[in-house]
Amino acid sequence: MTHNVAILGASGYTGAELVRLITTHPDLRIVALSADRNAGQQMADVFPHLRHLDLPGLQTIEEIDFSGIDLAFCALPHGLTHGFAKTMPAHLKLVDLSADFRLSDAESYKKWYGLDHTAMDIQPQVAYGLPEVYRDAIAKAQITANTGCYVATSLLPLIPLLRAGAVKPEGLVIDAKSAVSGAGRALKESNLYCEVNEGFMAYGVAHHRHMGELDQELSLAAGVAVAPTFTPHLLPMSRGMMATIYAAGDAAAAHKVLVDTYADAPFVQVLPLGKTPATQHVKGSNLCHIGVVADRAPGRMIIVSVLDNLMKGASGQALQNANIMLGLEETAGLQLSPVFP
Repeated sequence: MTHNVAILGASGYTGAELVRLITTHPDLRIVALSADRNAGQQMADVFPHLRHLDLPGLQTIEEIDFSGIDLAFCALPHGLTHGFAKTMPAHLKLVDLSADFRLSDAESYKKWYGLDHTAMDIQPQVAYGLPEVYRDAIAKAQITANTGCYVATSLLPLIPLLRAGAVKPEGLVIDAKSAVSGAGRALKESNLYCEVNEGFMAYGVAHHRHMGELDQELSLAAGVAVAPTFTPHLLPMSRGMMATIYAAGDAAAAHKVLVDTYADAPFVQVLPLGKTPATQHVKGSNLCHIGVVADRAPGRMIIVSVLDNLMKGASGQALQNANIMLGLEETAGLQLSPVFP
């Protein structure tokens, strides 16, 4: 059975990545694309690398007829999905790539995003979109909130370890790095080539918006309040994300927990103890590679987690969630090997 899907916000990087993936999916068909600023144009006008594909034209969301659409991917700016979710048809399933439903507490959402949560009546029914952790809830959900990219990179190693008591919840440090595409496609002076090339900078220090999401999910996993030290950095590259995590615990025991947890996970690869991954080894794929190394100080470890921020950190994970919601093979459309070199 073929399922009809729409991509709302198709003119951004995550929207284009969804198009790239779904056009080779055996069970999905793109029947509508929205992009308010580019409505009336074709995807080829916005993304020439998609010129070879037969795609519907870009419309406004108001112009889309959702009656024959089974699932929508919402890649809109933060704050806009609340309104759509409250008025969307009852039959429609939704995977939201924004932050609008990631945080279960209205005050936390306002603190980290500076916006009022206007759909709290819907929030309790939303599944948090980390498939390796919340697969069962996602399978039953009408709305799934895709994780943040930094958050997925950090949670995939840390949630199993906190649940198993293999790392201490106190003193966690997450030193994270992202490619420039993580900031989106909108024109920003700080993301211009001359501003980022041959440079390396920290940003959002001590108050990055993903901290609320990290606190929420790590605290749930640990059963106690967890507030890691988290510092993001911008790297002068197009794709890729790395979290270097410093934690207290036995490295060998932690490594075994991760190996056992992800033994059957199609997209999470745990490297041999003592080995660390690189971003170029997951580029263009839905894979997350995790390495664990014993620190020179006894009782401490270093965990390195990498993924492609546009794939497992956004669009690839969104498609993984959609597959689960529609009862399809979880790996459908996602069995892409990394692009190397």
